[in-house]
Amino acid sequence: MRVEGKVVVVTGGGSGIGEGLVERFVADGARHVVVLDRDGDQARRVADRVGARTSAAAVDVADEDAVRELVAATSRDHGPIDLFVSNAGYVTTGGLEIDNAELQGMWEVHVLSHLYAARAVLPSMIERGGGYLLNTASAAGLLTQIGSLAYSVTKHAAVALSEWLAITHHHQGIRVSVLCPQAVATNIIGNSPTPRRMDGPGVASGDGVLSKEDVAQCVTEALAEERFWVLPHPEVAEYARRKGSDIDRWLAGMRRFQERLYEGRPLPGDWLIGRSEGDG
Repeated sequence: MRVEGKVVVVTGGGSGIGEGLVERFVADGARHVVVLDRDGDQARRVADRVGARTSAAAVDVADEDAVRELVAATSRDHGPIDLFVSNAGYVTTGGLEIDNAELQGMWEVHVLSHLYAARAVLPSMIERGGGYLLNTASAAGLLTQIGSLAYSVTKHAAVALSEWLAITHHHQGIRVSVLCPQAVATNIIGNSPTPRRMDGPGVASGDGVLSKEDVAQCVTEALAEERFWVLPHPEVAEYARRKGSDIDRWLAGMRRFQERLYEGRPLPGDWLIGRSEGDG
């Protein structure tokens, strides 16, 4: 997939990773990019700033009817969608004490939104013989997120859904990638609709905090190669390998990491998210 001449939709496009992708897709010659965000003013700000070949809309990705209507309107006004980037997301802290409504809200944004997008765009993509879905998950979907039950569970589910789509529809010309970064300089915390924010240590920042432009570059390369995992922090692949090769050792390492983190003890240089070697 190269976006030149293509019609692209980006959810969560009003800031952060989504904004960076909109900028890059326009620079790379996309025919039209639709910027979607729950905050319509933010979506319009990005579209107006980027300029030509963009439009904006306020859409709640947890509303299936709204997503379906947006896809129909885009196809009518700009042509069939070639690439749908399902990117909206947010993060909070909390464990078993969070109420069901909070977990359900994150489930709708991190999992059902990808499902709604696929339901809306796949029929026309399959009819035309091809199309691309890029779903944003997180390194937490391959590893875990210390301190956030809801984020860990829903991001794992987002990866699983993306795997299923990649297996089930590949023979129909559908390509799927899942974006799994660690720390990126975005407003993901501010996007949270709940008051419980990530106010503890930056558990995902050990491998560096990337810019939205860094992530957009990685996405562009991955789409061109049709890679399933899009890993702006390449270290994540090794962490996932270690997790798969010895899950008990990996869990033990993560428990030690958590103990050090929340006891305020200094972390050795090799204690980055997902690492499990050594006794700490």
